Amino acid sequence: MLAIRKVAPEPGLVCHDVEAPGIDRNDEVLIRVEAAGICGTDLHIADWTAGYEAMASAMPVTLGHEFAGTVERGSPEWLRRRVVVRPSVTCGRCEGCRQCGEDGCTARTGIGIRRDGGFARLASVPARNCVAVPEGLDAELAALTEPMTVAAQAVARAGTVEGKRVLVLGPGPIGLGVALFAERGGAAALTIAGRDDAARLACARALGFADTRDALAGDEPLAPAGFDVIFEATGVPEVASTAQRLLASGGTLVICGIHAKPASFDLTAMVRLEQSVVGSYRAPVARWSEVVAAITDEPERFRKLISHRLPLSKALEGFALMRSRTAIKVMLQP
Repeated sequence: MLAIRKVAPEPGLVCHDVEAPGIDRNDEVLIRVEAAGICGTDLHIADWTAGYEAMASAMPVTLGHEFAGTVERGSPEWLRRRVVVRPSVTCGRCEGCRQCGEDGCTARTGIGIRRDGGFARLASVPARNCVAVPEGLDAELAALTEPMTVAAQAVARAGTVEGKRVLVLGPGPIGLGVALFAERGGAAALTIAGRDDAARLACARALGFADTRDALAGDEPLAPAGFDVIFEATGVPEVASTAQRLLASGGTLVICGIHAKPASFDLTAMVRLEQSVVGSYRAPVARWSEVVAAITDEPERFRKLISHRLPLSKALEGFALMRSRTAIKVMLQP
């Protein structure tokens, strides 16, 4: 079967035929993959930016951690059910697992990172990583669940956005998802900003967010101290630092972008203005069913995040589209 793989700790990916996976353990299931999204993490892995060195010992490995499909083999409980896959595989043995369950695991590994993922026709995963999706929710929407859990978790980490002025920096899939969940959370005003992001800001407007700003398009500049909650979803350290001056006194800055190098902050201003900076990364298990319900509630709105659909054989073209930021979410169809 065709698969998109990382074969060496250097820039580049390979698209080639591999042997179809089997089921090695009683607690695993085999999924026929019907839709798989290309993520920013996949771009980092393809370009081999800093932070993914631990993958080297697992190579060659099939990428893809945002995917949905139908269970073809495995536990009778899951057989022929439609599912989306949580990519974080926990050990069940460490102290974190014993004390806090799956959310506390300190020895987790990632599907599509350190074990084969969904950029292939078939994927073998632990049954406990499956989340059932309603029969009426099609595969490409179900495959949006993983990035949308990241967005929903970022909004939850803000504490509350109800009645607040909210700014989203970075109109990629995560940033646009943050905007959708901040709106659901009752934000009083919502601004989405990018830099040379015409296509993605157009998607934001199509989603119903009228206040968009492009730093290179002559748009009205953002007002200093104008926002109660800011979400940084760019992954650019300088943006994280600049966001602080846009944050109101007592405001909260949520960092949900992945950065290849450190950022700096004005700690004196942070103390005197009583600002908070929090990180947000992986959603707890319970968040998944909440997000599936949200997508099911507004399917056609969430579908606007999918800008391109490609067969797996053209996956590398999809990576180029994502890298150029002319795409929002590229969905592969194995």
